[in-house]
Amino acid sequence: MERGTKPIVVFEALTALGLILFWIGFFTIGLAPETPPPGYFVYEHSFPLPDLILAAALLVAARLLYQGKAAGRTLSLVCAGALIFLGVLDFSFNLQNGLYAISTLDLVLNAFINLWCVVFGLWIAMRLRTSEND
Repeated sequence: MERGTKPIVVFEALTALGLILFWIGFFTIGLAPETPPPGYFVYEHSFPLPDLILAAALLVAARLLYQGKAAGRTLSLVCAGALIFLGVLDFSFNLQNGLYAISTLDLVLNAFINLWCVVFGLWIAMRLRTSEND
């Protein structure tokens, strides 16, 4: 494994697990707000497939990074872009539709997820960028 990539490997695996557990919780225990805005379920129901593909890609990227394979870096960078996009898209939807104001729990949960996706994605991108231009 390349020096300094162990935290990325661990956090990619944990993020993948978090995505999977979120959707299990969403469809079983109901993680939706009590009074969702119009279009909430249409919006949310568009995400399970891409999120599960992202989770699978994160797991594969983590495994390849762990094995020290160059494809792990490449796939991790792809996942970083997907995480940033996901976090910003969710932030935009949540802000425009008042989801942060529904309750303290909704604020904390949504803000954490959105911030995690953006910050972790940026961290992966910065850590795994090529150093040719440094």
